Amino acid sequence: MATRSTIMDTNSFRAEDAAALDADVRALTDKRSKVLGESYRLFYRKPVHLVRGKGQYLWDAAGDKYLDVYNNVASIGHCHPAVIEAVHQQMMQLNTHTRYLHEGILDYSEALLATLPSAIDRAMYMCTGSEANDLAIRVARAYSGGTGIIVSQEAYHGTSDLTSGASPALGSGQPLAATTRLVPPPDAYRVNAPDLGNWFADQIQQQIDDMAAHGIKFAGFLADSIFSSDGVLPNPPGFLQQAVEVVHRNGGIFIADEVQPGFARTGDTFWGFARHGVIPDIVTTGKPMGNGIPVSGLLAKSDVLAAFSDDIPYFNTFGGNPVAMAAAQAVLTVIKEENLQEHSRVVGAQLLAELRTLMDKYACVGDVRGAGLFIGFELVTDRESKTPDKVLALNLIEKLRENRVLTSVAGPYGNVLKLRPPMAFQVQDIDWLVGALDRSLAALTQGR
Repeated sequence: MATRSTIMDTNSFRAEDAAALDADVRALTDKRSKVLGESYRLFYRKPVHLVRGKGQYLWDAAGDKYLDVYNNVASIGHCHPAVIEAVHQQMMQLNTHTRYLHEGILDYSEALLATLPSAIDRAMYMCTGSEANDLAIRVARAYSGGTGIIVSQEAYHGTSDLTSGASPALGSGQPLAATTRLVPPPDAYRVNAPDLGNWFADQIQQQIDDMAAHGIKFAGFLADSIFSSDGVLPNPPGFLQQAVEVVHRNGGIFIADEVQPGFARTGDTFWGFARHGVIPDIVTTGKPMGNGIPVSGLLAKSDVLAAFSDDIPYFNTFGGNPVAMAAAQAVLTVIKEENLQEHSRVVGAQLLAELRTLMDKYACVGDVRGAGLFIGFELVTDRESKTPDKVLALNLIEKLRENRVLTSVAGPYGNVLKLRPPMAFQVQDIDWLVGALDRSLAALTQGR
């Protein structure tokens, strides 16, 4: 029996669904199966054929308009004119690699580093979050002299050999590295502990001890500070402090994977890790920093990075190229000029409050939690047992698609809707989303 990936297969098109498709959609799915590798996946039992996007909205080939509540890659909104103009202007001038001098990468680096704690004072660039996390693991190993990496139980950190070996969310078909150890997620909804921070720090220490018992020296803890693949676990703010102390006490470093929670998305702070009052040794970023243009970064304390960079040159042909830097600079400028951090905080709080009203109406809504425009909506069979309801979650995703709302699921049980729209999402969109959820839940739970 084929294994199922938790993030790739939980909500995806199956060949057995093809018979129900319209002829044009069926033709495209058939063509995909012939020309693309079998590893690719499609969302939905009836895939969506998108042709246009603007802000928080998408349109399909039939002209139907959708509300995008999933795509954080287009962080400031689909086809933002500032990014289009910046990329267009730079493409007309120059696009080459970083072995020539260029002001763009230097100006952007200064602006980006200014958003971080002063101890983080070096920047390197790649094209994808996978590459950034891959390099971060290499740096952690050079600095610590160890090889052991700790991640959460449902973490996703990339698709390279190093990062896939530390990405359990890719499923049981993807083996973890022998030097990877997993800790259960810091889930305030399910973990019964008087102090979540102490509990989580103890989980980290247990795995460090297990590494030592197997002759593996600890190198670092790699975490997405909102634990998005684990089901969106943002609270309480500050719970990561004890874990980071344990990491440092044992000679390792803390790598904050900010691909998803970074760049103003969580509202309270510009960076997700800052909600916890910690300073990472390395911060990694990905495609949201360029609004979908392939660009990523590694930002580090100079002494940590030196353990790697003093001995090993690094070169990435497209990493940090002038066009990518122009896109990234445009995104950073828009976040500041449009005050998107405050926007995420205010609109996200309003959305969270409205979503929580559905808990009064539907017993299957076990928990609604979030920070800024990053919200987890958890479905259970009943609140007393908190038994995850994956079937309902998947059916709800499909119903939302019928109501022209696009999102997906997350978490180890596949029962948490990950609501993470572009930051162009507005107050007036709340009614569309909450109304679609209300109608969909009513239809799915009728007679329960």
